[in-house]
Amino acid sequence: MARLSVYIIAFNEADKIEAALRSVAWADEIVVADSFSTDGTAELARQYTDRVLQVPFAGFGKLRNDVLDQLTGDWVFSLDADERCTEAAAAEIRRIIERPDAADAYLVPRRNFFFGRWIEHSGWFPDYRQPQLFRRGKLRYTPDAVHETYVLDGTLGRTTEPIAQVPFKDLAQILHKAQRYSTLGVERLAERRTAPSMWSALAHGLGAFLRHYVVRAGFLDGWAGFIIAFSNFEGTFYRYAKFAERMNALTREPPLPSSLKR
Repeated sequence: MARLSVYIIAFNEADKIEAALRSVAWADEIVVADSFSTDGTAELARQYTDRVLQVPFAGFGKLRNDVLDQLTGDWVFSLDADERCTEAAAAEIRRIIERPDAADAYLVPRRNFFFGRWIEHSGWFPDYRQPQLFRRGKLRYTPDAVHETYVLDGTLGRTTEPIAQVPFKDLAQILHKAQRYSTLGVERLAERRTAPSMWSALAHGLGAFLRHYVVRAGFLDGWAGFIIAFSNFEGTFYRYAKFAERMNALTREPPLPSSLKR
């Protein structure tokens, strides 16, 4: 019988990680990679698994690869702390890993619950990320700080049963994520040698808003859809604005003139 390892990466996820762990209690191995949380995340995780690792954060890609090296199962299922595996999804995963003709990796659909409703549009359903189910040794992540991608040695399939995601407990968390990810994304812009410009920041921000609210029909998700689109505007705008700020040295303190009177 094929063995399944589930891994969860976490940092200060005490309010979410228990639900994630309970939803994969059926797995053969559960590994939590904590990056030195200060809110008791690791202590809560140890109630569900004795494999709680402390892994320094040096970007999501490197972190995920470091965790993969610690797993022992034949198959790997990647679950984030804000995701929950339903009973139907668990049953489908079990069937897949026992099939001799199974693909080497699978994209898993996600259904998001945000601002009091299940999101149907806005680019949030089926909301695939990297393959979450794969044979151990067949997939590695690129070493990007954020929005890491993957390299797959084999075939790719898709599961049919969605898992649940509760990405934000409240609006404060969506603002915090926009702040954190926009900062991490500056390095990628630097690697791409993007031209630093506030006009570019505005254009990319507006593009992100329209993509989620209009192209992906976020307006059909009510106020939740508007908030999703607006948060994508903010995250994108500030990523490019922070890049322009850095490249143009806009944080330098100016020389003090003898008088500021106009």
